[in-house]
Amino acid sequence: MSEFDAIFVGAGHNSLACAAHLALKGWKTAVFERNATIGGAVQTREFTLPGFRHDFGAMNLSLFAGSAFHKKYANELKTHGLEFVPVSDCFASAFPDGRWFGISSDLEETAARMAAFSATDAATWRRLVAAFPAEAEHLFGLLGSPMNGRALAGTAWNLWRKKGFAGALDTSRLLLSSPRAWLEETFQSRHVRATLATWGMHLDFAPDIAGGAVFPYLESMANQCFGMVLGKGGADTIIHALSEMLTAAGGKIVTGADVAEITVSARKATGVRLASGEIHTATRAVIASVAPKALIGKLLPDGSRDAVFDTAMKNFRHAPGTMMIHLALDDLPDWRAGAELRQFAYVHLSPSLDAMSRTYQQAMSGMLPDEPVLVVGQPTAVDPSRAPDGKHVLWVQVRMLPAEIVSDAAGTIAAAHWDEAREHYAERVLDIIERYAPGLRRKILGRAVFSPIDLERENPNLVGGDQICGSHHLAQNFLFRPARGYAGWNTPVGNLHLTGAATWPGAGTGAGSGFMLAQQLGGR
Repeated sequence: MSEFDAIFVGAGHNSLACAAHLALKGWKTAVFERNATIGGAVQTREFTLPGFRHDFGAMNLSLFAGSAFHKKYANELKTHGLEFVPVSDCFASAFPDGRWFGISSDLEETAARMAAFSATDAATWRRLVAAFPAEAEHLFGLLGSPMNGRALAGTAWNLWRKKGFAGALDTSRLLLSSPRAWLEETFQSRHVRATLATWGMHLDFAPDIAGGAVFPYLESMANQCFGMVLGKGGADTIIHALSEMLTAAGGKIVTGADVAEITVSARKATGVRLASGEIHTATRAVIASVAPKALIGKLLPDGSRDAVFDTAMKNFRHAPGTMMIHLALDDLPDWRAGAELRQFAYVHLSPSLDAMSRTYQQAMSGMLPDEPVLVVGQPTAVDPSRAPDGKHVLWVQVRMLPAEIVSDAAGTIAAAHWDEAREHYAERVLDIIERYAPGLRRKILGRAVFSPIDLERENPNLVGGDQICGSHHLAQNFLFRPARGYAGWNTPVGNLHLTGAATWPGAGTGAGSGFMLAQQLGGR
């Protein structure tokens, strides 16, 4: 039996950031991870062929590069090997009519592309970009603050002081609006609207869901103003740097260590019991980076918590699932809409807001969508180190999908379980990409397909293939993430805290929940 100040359940990037900060504050920390590989959904592995490095889940590291954690520890992380690759051609959409539109960090390039669809939209875009620094101060301030009365009051006061009452209402309206409402009020071109709306689908905001407008707004503006960032050699560069930073500060990471139970005495967390039978004690904190239902369904003993908390955790809603298709390629896709698309980090394939809404509703009703939203990542277009010379990897994220299959919207797949439907559905996805990039199949050297159920098998936090660990709809965000009264990473059990994407500020690679919790526990 070993004794630590803080024990972490799960070695995702939030846990590692939190543990590293506490270790540097003098805490004795230990991280226990059930899998052989740390990083949670932020991993890079050779899923297809040797030498082809594929990001398991997260690919875009812009949130980490711009995070408060990175700002504080940039030098330490760089010392431990963190390396970014800047992206200037960030994201684009290809359309069935043979046209395309994309956002690059060069304002003149983006505005010229937009003007080809609508001169009015190009002028609007310039105004939005000019206003973004002032707006970003308030939005990023909110998203980077704890969800407590003092922080919210400070954010609200700063917003009112800088923008006045009317301006504060405008910002609040953006936070409450659906993607469709904001996009249709702001832009004329349906191509421009669809290109921006796809970022709502990266979370679980179909075009008509309230609260989703801010995500297309922030992603598009941030990409325009700052560009995008990928990890050199793979997204796991942040995991390697965090783990080395943690162990250099005296922290401990144990893999292959499945936590069977969080031990509790007198309604306080006292440590963990591993599946192997080992017991480790924590004198100051146990921090669990797990999906809420796992906390009450597996880790916490009966009688250690209260009924209100149990009900809230049971009612925690997960977003629709995703499929990941990893391809080793002889060459990048030849996009029918234009060769310039080959240089973008992301190419989205989803033709309209209505198509996105239909896909979302099909998935929510248990149907395999006939035309899923496809996020085609081309990381080797900007980071050739991820594949052998002259070769490439393709990262295909398929959104939105049901965890449990009721039927197929196209009526061609009869399988009722993902283990039987997986390869059939992957072929549907490749058929769609072939329509936009003819000849793709001839370039495939190897492939690996992960269904929503496969993703959960790899990482239990990805419940039903939900890669964002919980819906971000208004009823489960801000003060309600993961539930009312528990947005401060707290639980009814003393010394037991939560971190990870299921907690505020939600999904993404910014390590916000881990770092804010670490500051709350150990000081700044």
